[in-house]
Amino acid sequence: MTEQEKITASAKTHRRVAEHILEMAKKQGASDAEVAISNSTGISIQVRLGEVETLEYHRDKGIGITVYFGQKKGSSSLSAIEEPALEEAVTAACHIAKYTSEDDCTGLADKASLAMTYPDLQLYYPWSLSTEEGITLTQETEQLGRQYDKRISNSEGAALSTHENHLVYANTAGFCGDYSSSFYNLSCTLIANEGSAMQRDYGYSVARDPLDLYSAKKIAEEAASRTLRRLGAQKLTTRKAPVIFSAEVATGLISHFLGAIRGSNLYRKSSFLLDQLDKPVFPDFVQIREEPHLIKGLASAPFDGEGVRTQARNLVQAGILKEYILSTYSARKLGMKTTGNAGSVHNILVSTQPYSLDALLKKMDTGLLVTELMGQGINLVTGDYSRGATGFWVEKGELCYPVEEITIAGNLKEMFQHIVHIGCDVEKRSAIQTGPILIAEMMIAGN
Repeated sequence: MTEQEKITASAKTHRRVAEHILEMAKKQGASDAEVAISNSTGISIQVRLGEVETLEYHRDKGIGITVYFGQKKGSSSLSAIEEPALEEAVTAACHIAKYTSEDDCTGLADKASLAMTYPDLQLYYPWSLSTEEGITLTQETEQLGRQYDKRISNSEGAALSTHENHLVYANTAGFCGDYSSSFYNLSCTLIANEGSAMQRDYGYSVARDPLDLYSAKKIAEEAASRTLRRLGAQKLTTRKAPVIFSAEVATGLISHFLGAIRGSNLYRKSSFLLDQLDKPVFPDFVQIREEPHLIKGLASAPFDGEGVRTQARNLVQAGILKEYILSTYSARKLGMKTTGNAGSVHNILVSTQPYSLDALLKKMDTGLLVTELMGQGINLVTGDYSRGATGFWVEKGELCYPVEEITIAGNLKEMFQHIVHIGCDVEKRSAIQTGPILIAEMMIAGN
């Protein structure tokens, strides 16, 4: 039996199990029910200084069951598909539901929103990688990094992880769907010394298809060059200055925006972007789009965690906030309709301008390029932002010297409005794809 035939047979089995669970829930009096079955496999390999430190095999099966008795909800989960266990799990969920309070926003997604047909997004690429081959690849990545320069004195190791998952979701509104996905990650973290100075940095690659992973050589070179350029880092005196977030850290900046427009934060009134729909939150050159159906997309999905169809849409258009991120429950709490985001967002694409990072540095002239952030100093209620940072001080559009042990601070609402440019060197190793972002001014705290 081929790999695809095995997957098809497994999906059929899990569909039958899901339908059986829904029938049991109905027989026990549930007005509605839903079930998600996930079956995943993979390996994790960690090597350091050429020796295998960690080797783990993963084989996980999870079944999540939710039942509704009118506006009452109960849930249970298990990891086996044997009949006694399934029946006990359904009974437990029904028992919980009977004793919970009513909530007029709970329940299945409206049938009209369900993805009764959905596309194949080509998310699954099985990798017939033996354990020995995986160890060899991971060791090679680290070895190439350590040999890159004599100043590379140590290593925090290289790591390889593989993850293949098969998902089935079904509910009593008549939806039953399934799809398979894969995700692979190869990374390396190195340490460099120069005199008494010591620095670390990393390189990595992620992909749905193992053929799309960067080579061991490219990852090693990225890790080594990033580490070496941090040697000789200095502190800065406290000041205000323009700041460029490199593309890799700019993804985090956009993720804070997404958190602020997520329905759960909005209906709890714990977002600094309350009541901002159809109002400008970015400069007018900024567009932010969700594209759930990108072939091989790292965050692509044909339907969300409730079986709702996913679709491309503009979250921000000409700087104006046009849409929220809503599940069925949060949509009902806000008197709106679900946006197909139960569980997550799907491939966020931020518009760019025709400026490379070098061009952005020249436009900034003098300021800070941030390449790494630390800490969690973000308050989504107020928008206050304060995080530890490392990067490079820039003068006359050129990198002058690396900097460390500084803090950058501002308010997210003001930071978004004061974006000057977004560069075209897009970070594509993330569910959020954006170029480097130049902000007019931030507070930099140092000596």
